[in-house]
Amino acid sequence: MCLGIPGQIVEITDATQMLARVDVAGVKRPVNLACVVDEEHPIEHCVGDWVLVHVGFAMSRIDETEAQKTLAILNELGEIEEELTAMKTGQS
Repeated sequence: MCLGIPGQIVEITDATQMLARVDVAGVKRPVNLACVVDEEHPIEHCVGDWVLVHVGFAMSRIDETEAQKTLAILNELGEIEEELTAMKTGQS
């Protein structure tokens, strides 16, 4: 199963290509920000944002409280381990 999993944008790695490094429960990986960047929220303002990550794309911005609640629920359900393993091996 592929989930949208919360992560925090820690750095912009390529503004032109809209790429960033996102920390997902301690796993840092490249993510495309094209779906969350617009004129009102340019890429330069994305560091520190929490996003839902799915197959290498940040699908939407979420607030930190919602991100933490979601991570806690995923941990309880045991779903996060499968997703983190996939991220570490580059499968999602």
